[in-house]
Amino acid sequence: MRGEVCIGCASVLSFVSLLLLIFMHVGQINTSNVPRNVEMIQVNMTGYAQGLAAAINPDPVTGLFTDNASAPLEQGLGLRNVYKFGLYSHCAYVNETAGLCSNTSAANRFEPFSVITADMAANFTALSNALVTNTTFTDSSYLGNFSNGAYYLLLIGTICAALALITGILKHTFGFLVSTLFAIVGSLMLLIGATIWTVIIKKSQSVNDLFLGPAEAPVPLGIEVTIGDALYLAWGAFGCLIASIIPYMISCCTYRG
Repeated sequence: MRGEVCIGCASVLSFVSLLLLIFMHVGQINTSNVPRNVEMIQVNMTGYAQGLAAAINPDPVTGLFTDNASAPLEQGLGLRNVYKFGLYSHCAYVNETAGLCSNTSAANRFEPFSVITADMAANFTALSNALVTNTTFTDSSYLGNFSNGAYYLLLIGTICAALALITGILKHTFGFLVSTLFAIVGSLMLLIGATIWTVIIKKSQSVNDLFLGPAEAPVPLGIEVTIGDALYLAWGAFGCLIASIIPYMISCCTYRG
């Protein structure tokens, strides 16, 4: 393989990896077109009223949701239909486009049950705490700690992908060696970070299988957790960066400048 082709392939792969990671990081920082369509995890609450109704029958369920997309979050002003969680904040939507995002902060902790119940009126919060039990979805400490750690791993992986791209452009044996090392370290960080997020999302999905109401006619709880596009971006970035290791390594061993 010609040296130019080899290092070109490595540069393209590391660039694509970095591009995917940038999109992953911008998810849910605001409600504009691109960020609102990129999230690590989505929680659909549209069926929750029906689930509660089955649990407290014949009492009615009123005032659980709000239609006001601009109502402040976590103030007990009403649930939104869909919650989307990114690496820096979460956003809540009353429909596909109208929503509001929380404050942005690095290493934002993924604590979905705490976020959702904070939007409910006090009576619904107490009821939810009593009904939604024995599921990882409600374990804010576990989910928060692991998502916090995974953020730093993904951030280091992103930095390494950028450094691998930059040092590979130098066209020097030492530069290719450094690029190889950055690609290896970055791939490892992305692998671990993406794996942690995959595990906590899968564990959170245990809430999808909860049922309420009488045993002879159970009704789904109505909370549905799904994997967001940002996680697929993280895995794609890992695949591209690990694939760049071989051409970087070949360039390191064969380049004569």
